[in-house]
Amino acid sequence: MIKLGCNAMLRAAEKLPHPAKEDPGNWIEVSELVRRIRDWLLDIVDFQLFRGFASKAPAYMHALKILCQRSGLPIGFLGVGRGFVGEANGLGVALSAPEMDQRIAEVKEGVDLAAFMGAPLIRLFAGAIPPESPDRDALWQTVVASFQQVCEYAATRGVLVGLHNHAPVVAPSGDDVLRLLHDVDRENFTFILDTGWWPGAPGTAPLGPRSSDDFYAHMEQTAPHASYVRAKIYKIDSGREEWLDYERIIDILRAVDFNGNMSIVFEGQGNRCSDYEAIWLAAAHLRQLLAS
Repeated sequence: MIKLGCNAMLRAAEKLPHPAKEDPGNWIEVSELVRRIRDWLLDIVDFQLFRGFASKAPAYMHALKILCQRSGLPIGFLGVGRGFVGEANGLGVALSAPEMDQRIAEVKEGVDLAAFMGAPLIRLFAGAIPPESPDRDALWQTVVASFQQVCEYAATRGVLVGLHNHAPVVAPSGDDVLRLLHDVDRENFTFILDTGWWPGAPGTAPLGPRSSDDFYAHMEQTAPHASYVRAKIYKIDSGREEWLDYERIIDILRAVDFNGNMSIVFEGQGNRCSDYEAIWLAAAHLRQLLAS
């Protein structure tokens, strides 16, 4: 049975200037969101480190863990890291050695926190490297080796590493995901399917609904490997997500006997209701489809 949850990440205000998006003050504190997710009778919660976190102190993280436990909400994953390739003018570029060391350290910190919080999984971005990028083959090998390194560290802590089809650089295709899963080849390396981040999907530039539905083929291609689904929600004030066809997506998941977690990820675009009301509508919409 697919379990329905929610990502505990929500901006305090829409249409923030891009540099301000990472300001901790622009995110609703995660404890408030955990309580909302409990009130919505959802099954699981996941987090993006450290958006909406009031502190990184162990006492704060412990209190958040206890709140989740008392709310009956297992922690599905912690989102960490920024990927292992840089970007310049739309092309993939190598990271400097200090930058790569910093990114590896960020992931290891996330792994340690996942083990502390009782989360079985961390989520890492897996952007594609455009063919025009200089030294593309060398970049690919660096990305593979970096994923292998963090997988091996995570294995010592009993944590899985989830490959997430999302930028940096550009959205990966189904072929990119399958190749990376194959090349990294670690037992604790798995796949987190994002419904809105494929080439041609609504979440990629330019943001908005699409006239073509070709991007669903990437979901069909990769769904057999998915252990978690990030269900993007954009336009839901009608009571039905308008930019993505969740009837079709759930059929894709059922066709491969998916039995994992599906987490609502709200990235609202012009809804005529509050963000909280929109997430409630999304939960009702997906519950109805999952029950049919």
